Amino acid sequence: MSKKNALGRGLDALITMEDTETQGTSSINEVELSKITPNPDQPRRVFDEEALEELATSIRKIGVIQPITLRKIDDDTYQIIAGERRFRASQIAGLTSIPAYIKTAEDDDLMEMALVENIQREDLNSIEIALAYQNLIETFSLTQEQLSERVGKKRATIANYLRLLKLPAEVQMGVKDKKIDMGHARALLTINDPVSQLAIYNLILQEDLSVRNVESIAKDISEGRDLDEILHPKQSKKDGKSSKSKSNYSDDFDVLEKHLSAYFKTSVKFSCNKLGKGKITIPFTSTDELERIIGIFDQLNKR
Repeated sequence: MSKKNALGRGLDALITMEDTETQGTSSINEVELSKITPNPDQPRRVFDEEALEELATSIRKIGVIQPITLRKIDDDTYQIIAGERRFRASQIAGLTSIPAYIKTAEDDDLMEMALVENIQREDLNSIEIALAYQNLIETFSLTQEQLSERVGKKRATIANYLRLLKLPAEVQMGVKDKKIDMGHARALLTINDPVSQLAIYNLILQEDLSVRNVESIAKDISEGRDLDEILHPKQSKKDGKSSKSKSNYSDDFDVLEKHLSAYFKTSVKFSCNKLGKGKITIPFTSTDELERIIGIFDQLNKR
């Protein structure tokens, strides 16, 4: 079996197939944790502390069920190919050694094995996956089609992940930290202007916009509408002068503003964006006036 086919099947193929190019023992060895170092090319950069504690608790009770996979550096040093979560959890659990498969692999093979195994098996966030794909492409001079064969993913899926790396850094961090999801990010990618991407990203965080909302905004921008006019339909600027841009509901809002202003005896204001989200502002000039307004609400609650 070629290395390419083995990698396409994942780490199980690398461990169980005797005729792979990366030869190693099929027996399980107990290796001291102090002799093990993480792989610097590990794509995962963030490990969920709560999940590690849960895994550590399980290891304390029943031990490490699945051996990790190591590469022997010298007599006293091993580097992790796969299983850094189990390694970290074992440290937390207070173990001094861990069951492991020992593999001999060249540096390039080691890096490819680690990246492919993690992409296929670990719950990486979208940006970590994208960076891992990019790392494989650049390091091994792969095309997206070749990478698709190695990791067992459709080429279109890989392309979608790689496109995330074209977003502004702040937006990439938002995806990484799960402030927005992949759907939001893909909608933002349809907008070519980074300034607009950042503006809409911040609006997603402020207004908790859905993916459909962002897709609608992106569609309007692609049709040539100005971003500020889209987000603030009641205000637009033309030739340096402010003018009202009447939307389908602005007249109704004007009537409602007047009605509520008369009811509360203060200047009630509305603000609303294209998505129908906004706020009602009821100003007051003194604590007495605030008490009067609260009294009106109290009376409404009694009805």
